[in-house]
Amino acid sequence: MEQNSQSRRQQRASQKNQTNESTVQGQKTFLQKVRSFLFGKKEKKKPEGFVEQVVSLLRTAITALFVVMIVNGIAVATFVVPTGSMENTVMTGDFLLVNKFKYGPSTPQVIPFFNIPLPYYKTPPIIDPKQGDVIVFIYPGDRNEVKPKEFLYYLKRCVAVSGDVLQIVNKKIMVNGVEFALPPNAKFDPFISTMPYDTLRTFPIGKGFSKDNYGPIRVPKTGDIINLTIQNIQEWQVFIGREGHKVETQGMQVLIDGKPVTSYTVERDYVFGIGDNRDNSEDSRFWGFIPKQDVVGTPMMVYWSWNTDANDFGSKLKSIRWSRLFNFIN
Repeated sequence: MEQNSQSRRQQRASQKNQTNESTVQGQKTFLQKVRSFLFGKKEKKKPEGFVEQVVSLLRTAITALFVVMIVNGIAVATFVVPTGSMENTVMTGDFLLVNKFKYGPSTPQVIPFFNIPLPYYKTPPIIDPKQGDVIVFIYPGDRNEVKPKEFLYYLKRCVAVSGDVLQIVNKKIMVNGVEFALPPNAKFDPFISTMPYDTLRTFPIGKGFSKDNYGPIRVPKTGDIINLTIQNIQEWQVFIGREGHKVETQGMQVLIDGKPVTSYTVERDYVFGIGDNRDNSEDSRFWGFIPKQDVVGTPMMVYWSWNTDANDFGSKLKSIRWSRLFNFIN
């Protein structure tokens, strides 16, 4: 009897020890999972086969692309200056850091490296673009295009905002009757162009403006009413189309979305952009107003600069413009 009793006590003790060990093991497993979740220290099995390695690389690339898209949309982006239209404020081949938070962060607008545009949402701006700002914006398209052929960012100086009346008189930019002075580093040729060709390629169609004598023209503002006739519809057809409407004519009538109209109410605010290199800049004088919602940022600083047209890498290295590095843009 005594031996049986002792045997039962040993059995209960053994069961208790096993239970405690299971509990401790369970606690360790749980803590390991928590630590792995919080600190990412879970040991991953290294991909062995070719397919596993490819899948692993793709996952890493997609994750990196996603992070770049988010940061690019919300805070800071990079921009390479493709032309000399803003010389000498910025130069062809300048690499710029662009503040995208100032005019309202947005969801990603384009897939990096592939230049595929995405539908995006932009929050209201912290500060609206104002006269004198250097702005980066989504290119609205050529004068006759409702939508551009490809997604592009452009860089110009905002010289007028919605509600302003702009006029260029012998190259002097007048906004609401006050001259907008030439920026400090801008290029300016005093020669006044009188070439008839100029009047055939400026915006709006049919107004006969030239790049040196332009306007007067009001920069559209939400709620503005534009009177429409069969005579002036060509001036406004692309503009209204860019706001998402179909414009047609039928006999002596103007139709918007299939309905006869005699006026149109503007749905968005706009700005007017001109390059600092005024004689060599394709800008709002040629393709029209810039929707304020498409102004995505302002350049802050040149972080790199070289000749992007150089034929080889060695030539590019020799062309580095050291004096431009870390210059601030204003």
